[in-house]
Amino acid sequence: MKDYMEERAVELANYIIENKSTVRDAAKKYGISKSTVHKDVAQRLYYISFDTHEKVRKILDENKNQRHIRGGIATKNKYETKRKDA
Repeated sequence: MKDYMEERAVELANYIIENKSTVRDAAKKYGISKSTVHKDVAQRLYYISFDTHEKVRKILDENKNQRHIRGGIATKNKYETKRKDA
């Protein structure tokens, strides 16, 4: 069981690095919860491959710093779509 979790953590990390993906995107792609993705790349990966962990950490920190902007864009698009439909 432990080998599977380690493989999954590395696979998730590689996906996030290659696609500059969010935790939500990775969770959707692999059909697992956001909590599992976060635990794999933030905690387990630290002990498996520290270098990869650092690369993922930079991407996740960048995503965290941009989330308020992305949320604002999503809300704007939502209301623009509602206005067009009305």
